[in-house]
Amino acid sequence: MIVNTLDSKNSLLNKFIAEIRDVTIQKDSMRFRRNIERIGEILAYELSQSLSYENKVVTTPLGTKIVAVPKNDIVLCSILRAGLPLHTGLLNYFDDAENAFISAYRKHISETEFEIKVEYFASPSLEGKTLILADPMLATGQSILSVYKGLKNHGTPKEIILACVIGSTKAIELLQKNFPSTTKLWIATVDNKLNNKGYIVPGLGDAGDLAFGEKL
Repeated sequence: MIVNTLDSKNSLLNKFIAEIRDVTIQKDSMRFRRNIERIGEILAYELSQSLSYENKVVTTPLGTKIVAVPKNDIVLCSILRAGLPLHTGLLNYFDDAENAFISAYRKHISETEFEIKVEYFASPSLEGKTLILADPMLATGQSILSVYKGLKNHGTPKEIILACVIGSTKAIELLQKNFPSTTKLWIATVDNKLNNKGYIVPGLGDAGDLAFGEKL
């Protein structure tokens, strides 16, 4: 798996990452959602550089111009519910992509043990297409791996791209073992630790709750 970590270079992205982590700014759920969306837009721009391109002749009022444009058939797949703001940011740029939505959540067996439940799939065919699988928090990596396994019934994509906001080194190691070696991971930032409940440290907390309110 090819890992691209965006905060290795200083850019405006770091401001958005800082704000989604900040416990004071997090209280504004609308700003939290918008910052995740903006990070999604930056991820979309950055990963677009790895797509395939073809020349297109564009006619202007004064002549013609050859422009290189992406030729990939993209399916953008996000994990509900935390993935919705990230999906919006990616879709703002890949506005002609097909869309897929998957529900995946932690079913707790005990305070520190859980299993991933995947109960809802809505996806077009993935056969021969570019699958962009988006999940804001790559904590243990089990959710995105479970979704990937579930999507296999929808066809074999030509290529797989993962788009994430914050991940752990442990999750990345798991995905490197279980995804095709040609898979590209584009991630805004990486933290080294997980706590005993499987949450990223320092991370930012529960992205779904911060975006949409606490659940029962």
